[in-house]
Amino acid sequence: MTDRVRDTLERTFEAVAETGADAVALLTAAAASGRPPTTADLAALRPGSRTRLQQPGLLSGMGFVAAPGLLGDVPTWLEWWQSGADGEVRPLLLDLDPAHSARSDYTHWDWYALARDTGRRTVAGPYVDYLCSEEYAMTLSVPVTVGGRFTGVAAADVYLPRFEAAVLPVMQRLPGPACLVNARGRVAVSTDARRLGGSLVKGPDFGAVRGERAVAHGALRLTPYGGIPLVLVTAG
Repeated sequence: MTDRVRDTLERTFEAVAETGADAVALLTAAAASGRPPTTADLAALRPGSRTRLQQPGLLSGMGFVAAPGLLGDVPTWLEWWQSGADGEVRPLLLDLDPAHSARSDYTHWDWYALARDTGRRTVAGPYVDYLCSEEYAMTLSVPVTVGGRFTGVAAADVYLPRFEAAVLPVMQRLPGPACLVNARGRVAVSTDARRLGGSLVKGPDFGAVRGERAVAHGALRLTPYGGIPLVLVTAG
């Protein structure tokens, strides 16, 4: 069970890390030229994003989300691409003008804030992704830093039905009810009728449960996944 969940998400995190590395390279080049980066610089991320979205896997959208004030020509920016139902990869076009768009401040979303504040990989959701797809999704993100400065996040969306299809058959073979939760305690996938997907499991600090060894918390058994920020919750 542990290996299946880890392997399923590790491939997605690898794609996110590649996007992050591409972003570091182009931001470093812009800094070396003595000017702030622009949206034109971020366009260099597009071929890599398109290629990764066209490969088999869980990805439905991915890209780089700039920290406010990073770019010289706009205050905020998502360099984001999505794979449609027809298999075509298209850019996400958003109005990020704070004068008339409620979407202009994305810094409060968990996929951005947790990666920025912890400096670690993040799994956010599941939630209805009103910003990008309006689908029930999870977002995997990693912080992107250049010279010790936080510059934004590289991230990818995974539609929840795809993730459920990958891990539910394995979870259903466990001897009892179980659920997978993120660092906030949000249930991603569940075989426990008491804990539905999207609900919160209260009590433990799931963000502090790391490594490979299971730990007990009252009547619960918490099994971490090493570098994957999800925890399997079962009866203790």
